[in-house]
Amino acid sequence: MSGHEHTGHGAGHGTTSWATAAQATLHCLTGCAIGEVLGMVIGTAAGFPNAGTVVLSIVLAFIFGYALTMRGVIKSGLTLAAAFKVALAADTVSIAVMEIIDNTVVVAIPGTMDAQLDQWLFWGSLALSLALAFVVTTPVNRWMISRDLGHAVVHGHH
Repeated sequence: MSGHEHTGHGAGHGTTSWATAAQATLHCLTGCAIGEVLGMVIGTAAGFPNAGTVVLSIVLAFIFGYALTMRGVIKSGLTLAAAFKVALAADTVSIAVMEIIDNTVVVAIPGTMDAQLDQWLFWGSLALSLALAFVVTTPVNRWMISRDLGHAVVHGHH
């Protein structure tokens, strides 16, 4: 971590607090949720096939997830290319886990992929899917941060 330790972060295979893991997951979930919801709204409003809506949501979740991390580390003086590398290292696994969970939930709930924007099923299933993604991804992030992986990579740049 470039000699820059943070409370709750272990230095190489240390212990990471659940609060630190939850904070990292929430940061990642913010970008992921923006992209996920936007993709679902665009796909549904445009009448995309279900697979197209899911793919759009996944692509936008990664774009917005990476963008939020990049925004923060660019402020620390990194170039766009360097910030992108940090975002890839920090967020790829977290976003991937979230996307697997939230899209699995949305697809698994009967009728959700056919629900329209004015139906509670559309918004309720999205909220549930993102909440479950947070619950499943937090331990993953805790494990990664305790090994100086994932979100721990960002801490040397702020």
